[in-house]
Amino acid sequence: MTLPDERYRSLIATKYFLVQLCSPRLSPRVPRAVRKEALGLLKHFPSDYHLDLICERIPEEFAKEMEPVTRMFKKYELSKNEQN
Repeated sequence: MTLPDERYRSLIATKYFLVQLCSPRLSPRVPRAVRKEALGLLKHFPSDYHLDLICERIPEEFAKEMEPVTRMFKKYELSKNEQN
């Protein structure tokens, strides 16, 4: 069960990870082929602007933050759907 804010944070963490892979200073023993692949993936990765747009247009799937009450209800709703 993944909540909208968890999905958003996952994208942010993935982007950060790929950026680190591209840097020889941050990841010194990563093979060149892996760096090249990470750079290629980052080339088409959503920018901050696009991530904001995604959150705005489909908040039920992506959200920067969720209020605690909203999170509680969403978790309940998702667990109820998983039982069916």
